[in-house]
Amino acid sequence: MDFIMKTLRYREGDSTKPGILDSDGVIRDISSLVKDWDSSTVTTENLQSIMAQDLSVLPLVDNIDSIAPCVAEKTVGKFVCIGLNYSDHAEETGMEIPPEPVIFFKATSAIVGPDDDVIIPKKSVKSDWEVELGIVIGKEAKHINENESQDHIAGYCVINDLSEREFQLEKSGQWVKGKSCDTFGPIGPYIVTKDEIPDPQNLKLWLDVNGKRMQDGSTKTMVYGVNFLVSYVSQFMSLQPGDIISTGTPPGVGLGMKPQVYLKPGDVMELGIEGLGTQKQKTIQG
Repeated sequence: MDFIMKTLRYREGDSTKPGILDSDGVIRDISSLVKDWDSSTVTTENLQSIMAQDLSVLPLVDNIDSIAPCVAEKTVGKFVCIGLNYSDHAEETGMEIPPEPVIFFKATSAIVGPDDDVIIPKKSVKSDWEVELGIVIGKEAKHINENESQDHIAGYCVINDLSEREFQLEKSGQWVKGKSCDTFGPIGPYIVTKDEIPDPQNLKLWLDVNGKRMQDGSTKTMVYGVNFLVSYVSQFMSLQPGDIISTGTPPGVGLGMKPQVYLKPGDVMELGIEGLGTQKQKTIQG
């Protein structure tokens, strides 16, 4: 059964509540059906069950303080990232297109809401931006074939895969150090269930800094597509509901500019993906 829905989490005071965005663009409170959108409720089975109900009777939400991460951050088991997955981004960084997907991790403690402030780490002089398509897993995947991947995807979301390039590339060790700083993983504003995005390989994505367009790309230029990535990652680790795969970024990052440009306190990033909503973050000094 096809299911189409935008799930989100919103803050009211000290509380975070689950909601949906209806076809009129109005947020409805779905807490009568789920306690939260977390690893136990973003399953494909649960989403199908909820979509079979009359959601138009759910109460409208009047007051919202802010939008929270689209999956409860403490329940995200894995935040998997794919590096150099756009041919034009690999070219701008001077790196070779990898013969297999480059897998690294972002700490789940980096997860914040789509419009929360981004903290530039202490001693950072090379904090950078990366708009990316995120895959939210909805069913356990282990050693699956590429043609099975869609059965294991709950939906998609916008991700800003922020990166500190000195920590990532100039210090010894793995990329994870430059990817996992607190607030370096804004996700949301919502999960768009997969049937609302029939072709994830044909989505425009963009990012502005202080009103200037920096990234303007399309998922068409991915080296490895969504279905391949889910299958590929599942060969090395099991994927569980609530896990996130961030699929790489198009060109236009600060690292690739001549001269290079990096974030400074007070900068404002605005980014979005076609059909998946937008984010807006202000940077503050840590």
